Amino acid sequence: MDVKTAAALRRLGIISIAEAISFLALLIFGTGLKLLIGFDTLVFPLGMIHGVLFIIYLVLLADVWSKAKWTKGRVGLFFLLSILPTGGFFGDRMIKKEEAASLIAARARKEGVVNA
Repeated sequence: MDVKTAAALRRLGIISIAEAISFLALLIFGTGLKLLIGFDTLVFPLGMIHGVLFIIYLVLLADVWSKAKWTKGRVGLFFLLSILPTGGFFGDRMIKKEEAASLIAARARKEGVVNA
């Protein structure tokens, strides 16, 4: 994996966490307080923050798609994870596993270990 692809994956992982946290904050604090006690002041700002983070997530997902040569199915999975309240945490975990696997493969190539 080259440096640009690794950086794009790292950015996607970071925004994935931020987007998931904003989604949960919108659901718990925004919508929850509105439904429970009629306090709807938080819905608009939290919704705006979440919307901006979601758009940034989609842009970074498209960037990773082009750089990492992901399949449409993998991109679809990450899109599905982005619309689930805690899906961003799972997406970040998947990205970290992919980064670790590519690091192991790079070290093996450097040391001359050949896969049989």
